[in-house]
Amino acid sequence: MLGKNSVTSPLITALLLISALALSGCAGAVVGVGTAAVAASTTEKGFSTSVSDGVIFTKLKDRFVQTKTSFLTSVDVTVNDGGVLFTGTVKTPEDKILATKLAWEIKGVREVINELQVTDTTSIKDIAKDLAASATLRGKLIADSEVSSLNYSIDVVNGIVYLSGVAESVDEMNTVVSYAENLRFAQEVVNYIILQKDQRD
Repeated sequence: MLGKNSVTSPLITALLLISALALSGCAGAVVGVGTAAVAASTTEKGFSTSVSDGVIFTKLKDRFVQTKTSFLTSVDVTVNDGGVLFTGTVKTPEDKILATKLAWEIKGVREVINELQVTDTTSIKDIAKDLAASATLRGKLIADSEVSSLNYSIDVVNGIVYLSGVAESVDEMNTVVSYAENLRFAQEVVNYIILQKDQRD
């Protein structure tokens, strides 16, 4: 069982997640970061990996203090082999997007899985369309062998596509942005993607 606000122990298997496209309109599936399944690791993590996970966890908590202190009590964080998992609740879709953005800005983060539930859904106009757009874009990234799909997080809120993650090159970033801009329900694309060569804390 994943501990609250903790780095997982070496014996706990890697994060498992199968993204579900719930078009039923339930509040729990409000704005999802569409993700592919994360492979489970059956081997024990090395000491250096555990130390790196601890550094990521500490830096992320520090960012919460500096940017959004409410995350300290409402957001549960688990770090495993460079993968960050968020669970818990936030008030708005923008808060959920912010958590993802903050995680990707930390050196050593290789994947972000954001399962935060949004409690205030009054500003969301069409959940089904947003979920469909997110799932479609995730599918395009997975299908493109030139794109490392797990390096990106996708959120769609009211037709606005928020992209974050780490691109290996400018060309890869432009490809991801282009896919987003050509989505059927996309009205705008907000690009938070950083390049692998960019300095991260």
